[in-house]
Amino acid sequence: MSILTARNWRDLSSVGLVDDRHSLLVFAATLLLSASLLFSVQPLFAKMVLPYLGGSPSVWAVAMCFFQAALLAGYCYAHALNRFVPSQWAPVVHLALCATAFLALPFGLPEWAHEVPDGNTYWWLVAVLAAGVGLPFFAVSANAPLLQAWFARSGHPHASDPYFLYGASNLGSLASLLAYPFVIEPMLGLDTQTSVWTWGFSILTAMLIVCGVLMIAGKRNRGTASAGADAGSPAAAPLRAVTNTARLSWIGFAFVPSALLVAFTTHITTDIASAPFLWVIPLATFLGTFVIVFRTKSLIPHDMVLRLHPYLVAAALLFAVIPNAGSVAVQGIVGFATFIATTLVCHRALYDARPNAERLTEFYLLMSFGGVLGGIFAALLAPQLFNTVAEYPLLIIAGLFARPNVCAKVMDADHRKSVAMVGGYALAGVAALALADTAGLVTSAQAKGTIGVVILALILSIVVFAARPVVIAKLGLSAATAFLLVSSISLDGYTERSFFGVSRVMDSSDGQFRLLIHGSTLHGGEKLVDSSGNRPSTPPPVLYYYPGAPMARGFAVARNVLPNNGDPLRVGVIGLGTGSLACHLKSRESITFYEIDPVVIDIARNPEHFRYLSKCAPQSGMVLGDARLKLAKAQGAEYDYFVVDAFSSDAVPVHLLTREAIKLYLSKIASQGVIALHISNKHLELESVVAATTQTLDGVHVAAVLEPNGLPGYDGNPSHVVFLSKSKTTIDQILAWKDARPADPRNTRPWSDNYADILSALWRRYSQQLD
Repeated sequence: MSILTARNWRDLSSVGLVDDRHSLLVFAATLLLSASLLFSVQPLFAKMVLPYLGGSPSVWAVAMCFFQAALLAGYCYAHALNRFVPSQWAPVVHLALCATAFLALPFGLPEWAHEVPDGNTYWWLVAVLAAGVGLPFFAVSANAPLLQAWFARSGHPHASDPYFLYGASNLGSLASLLAYPFVIEPMLGLDTQTSVWTWGFSILTAMLIVCGVLMIAGKRNRGTASAGADAGSPAAAPLRAVTNTARLSWIGFAFVPSALLVAFTTHITTDIASAPFLWVIPLATFLGTFVIVFRTKSLIPHDMVLRLHPYLVAAALLFAVIPNAGSVAVQGIVGFATFIATTLVCHRALYDARPNAERLTEFYLLMSFGGVLGGIFAALLAPQLFNTVAEYPLLIIAGLFARPNVCAKVMDADHRKSVAMVGGYALAGVAALALADTAGLVTSAQAKGTIGVVILALILSIVVFAARPVVIAKLGLSAATAFLLVSSISLDGYTERSFFGVSRVMDSSDGQFRLLIHGSTLHGGEKLVDSSGNRPSTPPPVLYYYPGAPMARGFAVARNVLPNNGDPLRVGVIGLGTGSLACHLKSRESITFYEIDPVVIDIARNPEHFRYLSKCAPQSGMVLGDARLKLAKAQGAEYDYFVVDAFSSDAVPVHLLTREAIKLYLSKIASQGVIALHISNKHLELESVVAATTQTLDGVHVAAVLEPNGLPGYDGNPSHVVFLSKSKTTIDQILAWKDARPADPRNTRPWSDNYADILSALWRRYSQQLD
């Protein structure tokens, strides 16, 4: 690198090869490429890990938390490099790091990661991410602040305020994220994606060399080698003092949108699918807000955002208190708009609080630190603290404190006591109501209703007093207290949260059924009262599993084709739910459940919740872990009837419908056996996926059953099931049903572990609904 500092580089400037325009273009292009690589690797590597954890939405939440922590480490490194290493040596150190990162490329899962332990899933996932992609991501993550600091030292006319380059960096991130679901994922397999990323990293390394040269040559040419010039250009603005309060505000303003990003993404992927297409939309929006507000004049009038913000917050909180207050579409639009408005408010507050270029790397370091804290809170702490997804409304309320002057007024000595007093009264009031419920002085419904009315009143008050910072602080603190306590205690049935989502056990409004709800979707139930008004001694299967349902009828078909008439049926099921399929067994027949969520197992085995297992199959086999991994290791396992009924809320885990997955199922059934794939889904059209995928396998026969009606109420729900078998005779029996037909592959591309197209499945379902 001593060659880079020689006077021949100054000669380049004299012939116009490193003039101001070219220099700016090179720095901007390098930031664009760096950001593109940084944010394309996130959905790419998370998609690699997803099949090993049952397609859980928490995979992306924890992955984002890890990437935020790695970004913080990169910013720490950039800050140290900028502060303690002389300018002419900084490129040498950074290029040495990039060269070391090549040792981890092309990246992939380490060998030990193919075995998921039964212990703490969170830390296993963090370890896999660190070992698989940690070093290359760390090297790229440092580039945004580092290149801006190099540009600030280059002597360029705009060097005194290089923050506009952060917007350029986020344009690259935004383009990469939008390209991933619409271009990269539909066209390229994972192996090709990793190869392309490696080539991109090679080009980036070469461009970093050029940026280092331009920084050194420009600095020498313009006589900016003094300490003052290192902070920017000779005409840099007067330095502003940075207080600890300012530093805390940087952390806080970054914390809220970062945590909200994780919470909102988990919210939408729980009901549709945990897949890159739905991961990147909130993340792309999050980054797009930086492009909008990290400039002198926001691209969207900020006064308009501030006016709309409290109304959107009030509407989102209203839906949190009354989930049935609007349609799913309306709730989705309001939630997304609230997420955007809150993020815009927080990121504009960050920009307005930015320091001079001398403090640039410290600013980004603390901003990243706030982002990491937000990610840790939403991905790791909130699932342990709350039985429900309480962090979502709490973070929306916290966004109110980023509005202009709200925090300043709260910190003012004249208002601190009054704000704290209001918060204390709210805490005492809601806690007293919760204690009254525990003591039996009020019913759970009364307690919940009272707290709901209080929250609604606070929500309306937030709108009325939207322009009054102190009042917003008091009301926001009160509403947050109420949400916090309501979500931390169980006022309605039994609620438990795990890595794989929130499971609730509650009785129906008429008291006739006990229901299991995962996320927002009904996953099973038990009839508590029969026609005579008594509790049945043996609970009859209901919902999707009632005697006339397709999955129930599959038992009879499997019995009819047993090689030796009278042999006991062997049944395997992926997805436990309440265990109601066990009550379709006859004497001597056996059933084995594969379930990834230990909370679901505890609920199904507890007769105080559901009695299917205790009454019908107390000795049933139970395998904890991802079904594909466990099934692959089950030596000698052979089933006559195999049911795939695994959902995370309403989302079918993608890796359970790929070519490799179906091939595994077929290897585990008898020659005349039958497989039932439950594909009922509000958001994705999956029949054509299964049909097209099975066409790539030899000797597989397929039938689709779409039951149109079911039974009244919870007694029987209609369902959509695809049956597979290696035997044409078996499938012919199913095709004889009046609601059965050959499965239609349409023009769908088969899914594999290397390729799956969620966007097309979403569009097909939407098109069907329009028809």
